[in-house]
Amino acid sequence: MGLLITTMTTPNKRLLGIIIAVGVLLLIPFVATKLGTGANWSAFDFIAAGVLLLGTGLAIEVALRLITKWEYRIAACAGILAILALLWIEIAVGLFGSPIAGS
Repeated sequence: MGLLITTMTTPNKRLLGIIIAVGVLLLIPFVATKLGTGANWSAFDFIAAGVLLLGTGLAIEVALRLITKWEYRIAACAGILAILALLWIEIAVGLFGSPIAGS
């Protein structure tokens, strides 16, 4: 019986990288919450942050797969990151006063 060796393609490596990056980023507030540094995240906060980060990563992955010109790729990724920043700020402090703002 031989050893089956498979190689991961670049898009699959990026997907794995996205998942690992989301996990590592969520470890930061988890450790801060456990150390009692003032961060007090609930399970819902981690779920919301995970959905936002994973959704952003996947949106960037889709943009990189579909867009061929590097100028448009940069613009699409910048737009996606800007949307993430605005959503995160709105959820955190209610900058715009929408119904999704934290209270």
